Amino acid sequence: MGRTSINPPTIRQPFAAYSHGLVVEDGKRILFASGQLGVGPDDFIPESAEDQAVICFENIRAILAEAGMDFSHVVRFSAFVTDRAYFPVYGSVRSRYVSGNAFASTLLIVSGFTRPEFKVEVEVTAVA
Repeated sequence: MGRTSINPPTIRQPFAAYSHGLVVEDGKRILFASGQLGVGPDDFIPESAEDQAVICFENIRAILAEAGMDFSHVVRFSAFVTDRAYFPVYGSVRSRYVSGNAFASTLLIVSGFTRPEFKVEVEVTAVA
């Protein structure tokens, strides 16, 4: 089984030893994207949950593109927010990038992330 790391140069490089995405080739191509936080390639972290969610989805778009995929290939979204009030914010941003409901989805409310300024994290699995 072949594995290809996906780390687009247009987004901030991983914080530690992992890839932003991993394509596994075994008949179908499967991409497992690591959770994306609301931080730009310049380390800027916006204050609002909405702006952070947009960065998460733009990062995911870049990872998908690097793997030759787009949001239509996503079969699973897993999202994490630090406040119940961010649930509709996350949903609104996701609907800008994805239509329909042909994917699995999980949203968890968590107590926090590695840095207190992060409010949203999103990961995906995609198949082509």
